[in-house]
Amino acid sequence: MFVIEDARHAEWCGQFPDFKEAIAELERRAEIPWDQVPNLAPCMNPISCGRGYEVVEYDESFLPWKELRRFAVLEVSASGVKWPEGFGINRCQKGWLKPPVVARPGPD
Repeated sequence: MFVIEDARHAEWCGQFPDFKEAIAELERRAEIPWDQVPNLAPCMNPISCGRGYEVVEYDESFLPWKELRRFAVLEVSASGVKWPEGFGINRCQKGWLKPPVVARPGPD
Protein backbone atom coordinates (compact mmCIF):
# COMPACT_ATOMS: atom_id res chain seq x y z
CA MET A 1 0.00 0.00 0.00
CA PHE A 2 1.31 3.43 -0.94
CA VAL A 3 -0.01 6.62 0.63
CA ILE A 4 0.51 10.20 -0.50
CA GLU A 5 1.03 12.39 2.53
CA ASP A 6 1.47 16.15 2.79
CA ALA A 7 4.27 15.99 5.34
CA ARG A 8 4.03 19.71 6.14
CA HIS A 9 0.46 19.35 7.36
CA ALA A 10 0.32 15.66 8.37
CA GLU A 11 -2.50 15.13 5.87
CA TRP A 12 -3.11 11.89 3.97
CA CYS A 13 -3.96 12.65 0.35
CA GLY A 14 -4.81 9.23 -1.05
CA GLN A 15 -4.03 5.50 -0.97
CA PHE A 16 -2.76 3.57 -3.99
CA PRO A 17 -2.00 -0.10 -4.67
CA ASP A 18 1.37 0.65 -6.27
CA PHE A 19 4.09 3.27 -6.53
CA LYS A 20 3.33 4.14 -10.17
CA GLU A 21 -0.25 5.10 -9.38
CA ALA A 22 0.86 7.32 -6.51
CA ILE A 23 3.37 9.09 -8.78
CA ALA A 24 0.71 9.48 -11.48
CA GLU A 25 -1.51 11.27 -8.95
CA LEU A 26 1.35 13.59 -8.00
CA GLU A 27 2.02 14.32 -11.67
CA ARG A 28 -1.64 15.31 -11.96
CA ARG A 29 -1.34 17.55 -8.89
CA ALA A 30 1.84 19.14 -10.28
CA GLU A 31 -0.28 20.51 -13.15
CA ILE A 32 -2.76 22.19 -10.77
CA PRO A 33 -1.89 25.72 -9.57
CA TRP A 34 -0.65 26.04 -5.98
CA ASP A 35 -3.65 28.14 -4.96
CA GLN A 36 -6.33 25.67 -6.10
CA VAL A 37 -7.63 22.49 -4.45
CA PRO A 38 -6.01 20.02 -3.84
CA ASN A 39 -2.75 22.01 -3.70
CA LEU A 40 -4.09 24.93 -1.66
CA ALA A 41 -2.44 24.57 1.75
CA PRO A 42 -4.77 24.61 4.78
CA CYS A 43 -2.70 27.31 6.53
CA MET A 44 -3.83 30.76 7.60
CA ASN A 45 -1.43 32.19 5.00
CA PRO A 46 -1.11 29.67 2.13
CA ILE A 47 1.02 32.10 0.11
CA SER A 48 3.94 31.58 2.50
CA CYS A 49 3.28 27.85 2.84
CA GLY A 50 2.71 25.04 0.37
CA ARG A 51 2.45 21.30 0.08
CA GLY A 52 5.30 18.86 0.69
CA TYR A 53 4.09 15.60 -0.80
CA GLU A 54 5.71 12.31 0.18
CA VAL A 55 4.95 8.77 -0.93
CA VAL A 56 4.94 6.35 2.00
CA GLU A 57 4.94 2.58 1.59
CA TYR A 58 3.20 0.52 4.26
CA ASP A 59 3.04 -3.19 4.95
CA GLU A 60 -0.65 -3.84 5.55
CA SER A 61 -0.05 -7.25 7.09
CA PHE A 62 0.81 -5.48 10.37
CA LEU A 63 -1.75 -3.75 12.59
CA PRO A 64 -1.18 -0.89 12.80
CA TRP A 65 0.42 -0.74 9.36
CA LYS A 66 4.20 -0.85 9.36
CA GLU A 67 5.95 1.97 7.48
CA LEU A 68 8.58 0.49 5.14
CA ARG A 69 9.97 3.58 3.40
CA ARG A 70 9.20 7.20 2.59
CA PHE A 71 10.08 9.30 -0.46
CA ALA A 72 9.96 13.12 -0.52
CA VAL A 73 8.57 13.53 -4.03
CA LEU A 74 6.93 16.86 -4.82
CA GLU A 75 6.73 20.38 -3.44
CA VAL A 76 4.02 22.76 -4.63
CA SER A 77 4.00 26.38 -3.47
CA ALA A 78 3.60 29.96 -4.69
CA SER A 79 7.24 29.80 -5.83
CA GLY A 80 6.53 26.86 -8.12
CA VAL A 81 6.68 23.09 -8.45
CA LYS A 82 9.81 21.20 -7.39
CA TRP A 83 10.56 17.55 -8.12
CA PRO A 84 13.68 16.00 -6.59
CA GLU A 85 16.39 14.93 -9.00
CA GLY A 86 15.44 11.62 -10.58
CA PHE A 87 11.71 12.28 -10.43
CA GLY A 88 9.68 14.38 -12.78
CA ILE A 89 6.84 14.24 -15.17
CA ASN A 90 6.25 10.76 -16.63
CA ARG A 91 9.55 9.26 -15.39
CA CYS A 92 7.82 6.53 -13.41
CA GLN A 93 5.29 5.66 -16.13
CA LYS A 94 8.10 5.21 -18.64
CA GLY A 95 9.91 2.85 -16.28
CA TRP A 96 12.83 5.23 -15.63
CA LEU A 97 12.11 5.40 -11.93
CA LYS A 98 11.43 2.47 -9.70
CA PRO A 99 11.41 2.47 -5.92
CA PRO A 100 14.36 0.61 -4.43
CA VAL A 101 13.73 -3.01 -3.49
CA VAL A 102 13.25 -3.57 0.20
CA ALA A 103 13.28 -7.02 1.74
CA ARG A 104 9.92 -7.81 3.27
CA PRO A 105 9.84 -9.49 6.67
CA GLY A 106 8.74 -13.11 6.55
CA PRO A 107 6.05 -14.62 8.73
CA ASP A 108 7.08 -15.40 12.31
